[in-house]
Amino acid sequence: MGRVFYVIILSIDRQTCSRACLKNKGDTHGFQFDALSMDLLPLVLAAYYISPGKIRNGILVFFSLLFYAWGEPLYVFLMLFSVAVNFTGGILIEKYQTRKKKILVATLIINLGLLGYFKYFGTLTEAITGLFSADGTGTTLFQVALPIGISFYTFQALSYVIDVYRGEVPAQHNFWHMLLYISFFPQLIAGPIVKYRDIAAQITGRKETIRKFAAGIMRFCWGLGKKVLLANSFARVVDEIFKYGPYAVSRKALWLGAILYMMQIYYDFSGYSDMAIGLGKMFGFEFQENFNYPYTAGSVQEFWHRWHISLSSWFRDYVYIPLGGNRKGAACTYRNLLIVFFLTGMWHGAGMAFILWGLYHGLFLILERVWLGKKLEKLPGIVGWGYTVIAVFFGWILFRAENISLFFTYVRNMFVAHGGTILLSAYLDSKMIFLIVMGVLFAGVLQKIYEKVRVHSAGKIPANGMVTVPRMIACLVIFWLSVAALVNNSYNPFIYFRF
Repeated sequence: MGRVFYVIILSIDRQTCSRACLKNKGDTHGFQFDALSMDLLPLVLAAYYISPGKIRNGILVFFSLLFYAWGEPLYVFLMLFSVAVNFTGGILIEKYQTRKKKILVATLIINLGLLGYFKYFGTLTEAITGLFSADGTGTTLFQVALPIGISFYTFQALSYVIDVYRGEVPAQHNFWHMLLYISFFPQLIAGPIVKYRDIAAQITGRKETIRKFAAGIMRFCWGLGKKVLLANSFARVVDEIFKYGPYAVSRKALWLGAILYMMQIYYDFSGYSDMAIGLGKMFGFEFQENFNYPYTAGSVQEFWHRWHISLSSWFRDYVYIPLGGNRKGAACTYRNLLIVFFLTGMWHGAGMAFILWGLYHGLFLILERVWLGKKLEKLPGIVGWGYTVIAVFFGWILFRAENISLFFTYVRNMFVAHGGTILLSAYLDSKMIFLIVMGVLFAGVLQKIYEKVRVHSAGKIPANGMVTVPRMIACLVIFWLSVAALVNNSYNPFIYFRF
């Protein structure tokens, strides 16, 4: 009976979901996710829970590969090659202890070489040709398509071989278990980045329960609502404003575009992370939280403890601490922070805007360590929050801008009249105002109020995330609203698919 219950809940009106997927075929990345999540997910759940426990991992591997091949069939072989390299590397590191460093270096070179070629080679050739062109603009000599999610699964593979090298985990001797770790579809293409040591025991010994499954449904529906109802609505306006550019758009409309992008990127990425965590729960897995209301942070340092937590912790464990962390004096600490945030920018893309965005945040962290952090501790919390929001806000404009020149022009025209003819009224109607209010409230305001009320309720109010009937009903309503939005709207971009 339990197995049937699992399947029925996510199979409600599968036909309606399919129509939503078909309508989104224009955006292949969004279509890929929607098609599997809304159309194939009931099939995956049915196959998984009907099957004996011994072959459930095999079921997940099969559908994970199908999921990836849905949009990029050729790059499945690239991912399989990556899995084979790291699987072999882990075994060799464990077996040949006297040569394990050389094996690790070889494995790292292959991983980073693949990532570098597919992610940065095209940009590099464009920059080189630009140096020798008459007008200073370059053309890409070789078009290299970026495999979806290569940054995410490469970093997962790197964490595995490094942890084996350190002796923190034993090498995985079952290729299919290794393949499941790398390819598991909920978090394959947009994270969170799962470290092998955090999931190794779950691959072979997880337990599925009705309560965990119900919690997974709630989390998935919540994430879907964040993505479809909020992020997609903001994205349409943001893309249009940035398309027209800072000269055509009025000053007030430029402010709106920047504010909406700040909310779009949060609800897009955190929404996907919520969906991934929820899907993981449905199959018995527990993934690391990836967001903890980052826009409520009181410093830029705290922001990075709350934003993309899996990436921040990855760089902390595998770059910052090995470089010496904060153990070798202030100068080395500042150097290490700049290296980490330079790499953080590079991880997002090869463009100079990404690199400067990373260094921008690194400089704020250094500034807070030098003197600003102590000053903020003595001031009211709202001051630190306001400073953080402003710093992050302008950082997102740099992140969104295609180049440095566009960033400076955009920011300048936010403060000076420049004759832009596309006015704020073209985008800011009653519906958008309502969505903005919802975006602000659900970015942490309501959650903070709820926790304060709960603390003073003497246990009468359930903790956030706990499964209750009213919450299940609310999440199912969000699910249906999201499906309706997908049916009626073909605009469904996913920001982090390109990383």
